[in-house]
Amino acid sequence: MLPPRILRRLVLAPLVIVVTVFMLVTLPFWLVVTAAASLRLPPPQRRGPRFVWFGTAWLTLESAVLIACLWLWVAGGARRQERHYALIRWFLTRVYAMAERVFRLTVEIDEPVATPGERAVQLTRPVIVLSRHAGPGDSFLLIYHLLTRYERRPRIVMKAALQYDPSVDVVVNRLPNAFVPRKSGQKHVIEEIHRLAATMGAHDALVIFPEGGNFTPRRRRLAIRRLEEKGLAEEAERARGMDHLLPPRPKGAITAIEACPSADVVFVAHTGLDDLVTLGDVWRKLPFSAHITAKWWRVPAAEVPRERAERVRWLYGHWEQIDAWIDAQRLSRAPADRPGPGPGRPG
Repeated sequence: MLPPRILRRLVLAPLVIVVTVFMLVTLPFWLVVTAAASLRLPPPQRRGPRFVWFGTAWLTLESAVLIACLWLWVAGGARRQERHYALIRWFLTRVYAMAERVFRLTVEIDEPVATPGERAVQLTRPVIVLSRHAGPGDSFLLIYHLLTRYERRPRIVMKAALQYDPSVDVVVNRLPNAFVPRKSGQKHVIEEIHRLAATMGAHDALVIFPEGGNFTPRRRRLAIRRLEEKGLAEEAERARGMDHLLPPRPKGAITAIEACPSADVVFVAHTGLDDLVTLGDVWRKLPFSAHITAKWWRVPAAEVPRERAERVRWLYGHWEQIDAWIDAQRLSRAPADRPGPGPGRPG
């Protein structure tokens, strides 16, 4: 159970700062210990020092954010949304730069080319972002690019447990976002999506992950079985044709579209770190050089179907397009990266 807010502010936030100071003081010791423990491993598997360095940098940035939030609260700026979006942008920009140096992260984005006139028109409309959910930090990367590259103010519905992270707890709760408890049920999630979508302005972006979680073969089988049990034979058949994605749950996306009919819809596909689902996967399998490929395309609000049944088929159609794109990406890099079919593809 999540502790009360006052307890999180008085205990967890100061604890992060204390741990940060401790790690900064003892950083040379941890680097020596992890480096020594990694000597018997080949260079690509020597992850210990990289994780220690990245973790310490992350804690330092978190502490800086918490101190900045305290200053904003004392100065009376706790309700100034633009300052908090700027703070998130500052934090994610530095985390991204650190990931580029420590994990050799590269992100390649295939995006439609818009003329200055088209871009000017697009910036007058909010967007609903429907993204694949896979790999570590995909939401962080997506929010980072929305803030920095596309000049958007992201909104997102998140698990309440993320509030154990003090900087997320403080900053995100001061902005139009939503935290939902794990056992709150789909109804509460849909209500929060409706609330966030209905109040969007021209520069806002509501981010939704229609799959509801990272892909695994087991989750795929269970999701198809649930569709069959509900009598959704067409959706189940189309889900069986997708090898890399869970079938989308259309209710959240449709609710957002209904609540903000003026919004364009953006679909986001990405691949590269699909096999890293848990922290254990990240520790065991994180490559020496991490590369993520992404592709997105935009559907103007006027081209979004009006009827619910048509919207469900339309959503599945775009999900099939994402699945085909992932398949093509894996096949294109298979000779260099791995023999045979990519991991995660069910037999």
